[in-house]
Amino acid sequence: MCMLTERDIIARLIDARALFRRIHVIMQRFDVIPSDRDHIGAYIEYTDLQEMREEFLSELLNSIVDWVYSSEKYNRLHKQAIEAGRSPSSAASEIYRKAKAKFRGSNQGESLVSQGQFGELLLFAFIQKCMKAVPLLRKMPITTSTKHERFGADAIHFKFEDNQPIIVIGEAKTYTKKYGFSEAFYKSINSILDTYEKHRQELDLYVHEDFLDREMDEIAESYLEGTLKNFRIDLVCIITYNENKMIEKTEEKKIRYQIERIIDERYGSIDKSKIDIEKNPILSRITYIVFPVWELEKLIEEFQNQLR
Repeated sequence: MCMLTERDIIARLIDARALFRRIHVIMQRFDVIPSDRDHIGAYIEYTDLQEMREEFLSELLNSIVDWVYSSEKYNRLHKQAIEAGRSPSSAASEIYRKAKAKFRGSNQGESLVSQGQFGELLLFAFIQKCMKAVPLLRKMPITTSTKHERFGADAIHFKFEDNQPIIVIGEAKTYTKKYGFSEAFYKSINSILDTYEKHRQELDLYVHEDFLDREMDEIAESYLEGTLKNFRIDLVCIITYNENKMIEKTEEKKIRYQIERIIDERYGSIDKSKIDIEKNPILSRITYIVFPVWELEKLIEEFQNQLR
């Protein structure tokens, strides 16, 4: 098997600077278990008193092309479109349209599916930005019903750490309920534990074509076939929830302070007895991402509308 180096993996990370100029990210030790590692708080960025909500959503939707196609596959499609008589800009538009259709899959406008896809895109971006891990496997779209989310892990990524191969399994929970943080947090833990326990037995649910180049494809095959050696699994959960605490919008600095205090309080409100590392040692390797959004349901509706 052709094994890539850590430098090769870093070179394959997507350039998400445009998206993360619209997201404020805090990495630090929050009052949560495990306490010996940094976790993440994030929120939609502000410029003066205005939330960059539309810009954030636009850049998140733009990331669909990176989610669907590797740069190798994109360049091939772009070249084919130009050879068929399209201009470079119309070729790019055609690829975006195809990527959006492929990402959308069988979704016919169901809110639950849109919430799941919104979370998957965010997770995809955060794992690459903060964990420096590239996509490895993706769950197949289900075809039995348009009313349910797809089964399996929301993300399986890959990286090296001190020359050791690391598989990063990610879970995204997006809750639009008025009071949904605690429920979302505990459910995300239960969900990722269930995914972790079952994913080896359910590897036939995952695919790796299109969005991997040939060398990454070999790593994906080695993991599917059980020949990847001396690797470790890490977990990531992103909890995007509807925040209901009012903030006073008088100046940008004060807005940031209030939101960051809310994130800190949300972390501190978690019942540590419900994070049982003794029973589930893999939880010592989990990283949480807490992402409050005001009027989240409206944001998901707009995401759904633009995804059609």
